[in-house]
Amino acid sequence: MAATDIRFSCNTPARFLLLALALLLAPLQAIASVLPADRADVMYHQYDGGGMTIDGPSVLVRKAVRDDLSLSANYYVDQVSSASIDVITTGASKYSEERTEFTVSGDYLLNKTIISGGYTGSSENDYEANTYYFGIAQDFFGDLSTLSLNYSYGADDVFNATDEAFEDKVRRQNYQFSWSQVMTKNLVMNFNYNIITDEGYLNNPYRSVRFLINDEDPSQGYSFQPELYPRTRTSHAVAARGRYFLPYRAAFSFEYRRFNDTWEVNAYNLQVGYTHPIRENWTLDVKYRYYSQDEAEFYSDLFPEINFQNYLARDKELSEFTSNNFGIGLGYEFKPAWASWVEKASANIALDFMEFDYSNFRDLRVQGVPAGSEPMYNFDATVTRIFISAWF
Repeated sequence: MAATDIRFSCNTPARFLLLALALLLAPLQAIASVLPADRADVMYHQYDGGGMTIDGPSVLVRKAVRDDLSLSANYYVDQVSSASIDVITTGASKYSEERTEFTVSGDYLLNKTIISGGYTGSSENDYEANTYYFGIAQDFFGDLSTLSLNYSYGADDVFNATDEAFEDKVRRQNYQFSWSQVMTKNLVMNFNYNIITDEGYLNNPYRSVRFLINDEDPSQGYSFQPELYPRTRTSHAVAARGRYFLPYRAAFSFEYRRFNDTWEVNAYNLQVGYTHPIRENWTLDVKYRYYSQDEAEFYSDLFPEINFQNYLARDKELSEFTSNNFGIGLGYEFKPAWASWVEKASANIALDFMEFDYSNFRDLRVQGVPAGSEPMYNFDATVTRIFISAWF
């Protein structure tokens, strides 16, 4: 694309949502005294919504190299094509780029303790991320309870494709406490607490805020200036999750999570799900998730004047909004006759239908109305995942 085009980073919640959705297919909590099973997964994922399409493959291989040591590697690709509302309303052209991510990790079993560690590196044209993590999980009380402590450190480099002189850094730390408990023979619960600290360049180098040219006469329109965020952010999140197993091999799952940070963003989500077996080999999954968020203290859709305050944001992900997510998945488990070394395999497809409704982020594509009276923005999105897993 031309050097004069305005670029918008693909480091958006849409991309991270794909990773989070994939994790929903995993068990609620691994048992600390058992290494993960040997397996291989191949997945294709696609996010399509709000003028943005993100898709690509993912390959994961996990193998025990000794009775007490398991290693894994994951390769993940995002092909990004965007004509989002941020791109359109600033006069930029649609852009495309690719992000690649590679993860290596290991789990070491020591009696009833698993020690884990790993590295994730991702690269795109204007963002380089490196994350290192370490964790320890210990079983207690006859293996009915598991305590997990995890720490990760991220070292990211931020660039600007339209300004070769621009370069900055982000440092992230994540501390996690997790307790899993077998409550009854049918009910398993998991409780999580996270503290996340971010320091460095935390905003998007391409995004702008808008301000009134004349605050006494909105009909004169508005202009733009670059966003400016604080260089530190501390976040707290608590979550309770559960899975209740029914007598006929079905399961009901639920989750409640709260989030708040030093930017005055407060959010929560509720999720319920149901897994139902169909005959011997088929499994149906359905879920619903509701999310609600308040705006950051320095966010505004329209500022009354230029340089109105010390920090300025108009990122819709920092605005007040709600979302609804309806998901359905279908899996088929089988034993490949042509591969005797494969114990079992499964083929799966999962679809998520999402609705986003913003309470104070306006749709600037609507012209011919006074600044600040445009309709509120909303959009729908779909996430598709198709993957095959093999245990060996």
